[in-house]
Amino acid sequence: MIRRFLTTTAILTGMTGSALAADRAAVLDTYADIAAAGYADSQATAETLRAAVADLIAAPSEATLSAARAAWLAARVPYQQTEAFRFGNPLVDDWEGKVNAWPLDEGLIDYVDADYPAAEGENMLAALNVIANPRPVIAGVEVDASRITPELIADTLDMADGMETNVARGYHAIEFLLWGQDLNGTGPGAGARPYTDFVTGPGCTGGHCDRRADYLRAATDLLVADLAEMAALWAPGGAARAAVTEDEAAGISAILTGMGSLSYGELAGERMKLGLLLNDPEEEHDCFSDNTHNSHYYDGLGIRNVYLGRYVRPDGSVIEGPSVSDLVAETAPEVDAEMRARLDTTVTALDALRTAAEGGMAYDMMLARGNDTGEVLIQTAVDGLVAQTRSIERVVAALDLGGISIEGSDSLDDPAAAVAQ
Repeated sequence: MIRRFLTTTAILTGMTGSALAADRAAVLDTYADIAAAGYADSQATAETLRAAVADLIAAPSEATLSAARAAWLAARVPYQQTEAFRFGNPLVDDWEGKVNAWPLDEGLIDYVDADYPAAEGENMLAALNVIANPRPVIAGVEVDASRITPELIADTLDMADGMETNVARGYHAIEFLLWGQDLNGTGPGAGARPYTDFVTGPGCTGGHCDRRADYLRAATDLLVADLAEMAALWAPGGAARAAVTEDEAAGISAILTGMGSLSYGELAGERMKLGLLLNDPEEEHDCFSDNTHNSHYYDGLGIRNVYLGRYVRPDGSVIEGPSVSDLVAETAPEVDAEMRARLDTTVTALDALRTAAEGGMAYDMMLARGNDTGEVLIQTAVDGLVAQTRSIERVVAALDLGGISIEGSDSLDDPAAAVAQ
């Protein structure tokens, strides 16, 4: 992955050192408050998902499967807005793979289509199917998987054999269990797992329905626990809050690093431009549920949230306070106006993409070769994200923060290399 390094040349003027320090401290408090609320909301919606999963397991039906899927979709809304806290905060970076790692070789977990390769590249466990295999061999050692527990998933299955695509936990593992594979390519339709895959006894489809239910239950319990861990780290007295507030210049740099890296390398590059270059539906983020349009939208909204110091919670209440925007407006109002406008442009472009998807053109359909309308929708959002990253660079300069680094992406910086991989 290519890294882009930012430099600063402008010196902040117009504020005394003590006023600047006070303002920055307040900005960091707002930032930490938004993080705490976002992760608490992610935990709460995951607990709602867990209740819906329990209902599905207790009484499998079209209705309970639909309710569990709806709860999963709702749980993604606050979580995706927290991704702006990645990159600049090591505690979040080190933890994030527990809940949102992707893509995953889903054959590690459960049955897959007959055309699914037994091994994906170097991953010899890509079709292990632990649900059907209570004594799998992993790294040459037979594993007792007769009971599927959160501990088995976390300690043995996740990243098994050192492979990053052996994702066994988190939102996307649960998504796969609720929807199943999306076998439609760039055509219409998401995954279509039947509720009978969770029926124990007569009527079970897919085999091993009791173990599938056990895996879904364990994975959901693990997700709730992982989110509770991060919510606690941002609560008053938490280590993540302390780390970002103890050094004001470093804290503001962390905000902008997170904004820039999610905007440029992660969202514009790895999650959007790469799929467009390859015309590959496997590159969409929420690929089993066809929810990628919402994931991208809420990522973009999260970036804007942290700049403006304002987050709207699922219940409609608002967390807001002094913001980076306020700091920039005091010393370089033209830069703040530019930054705000570009954030709005990007969110509008992502919303247009979302509107099109909800109108019948799913994100994987947009990726189809020859879909000019879909290409324009995605590229417009990518352009907006790239442009707002340029404005983030100007914000860094205006605040005289010194050099910070923003994640790059071959998809943007060296498309030929990205396509060749």
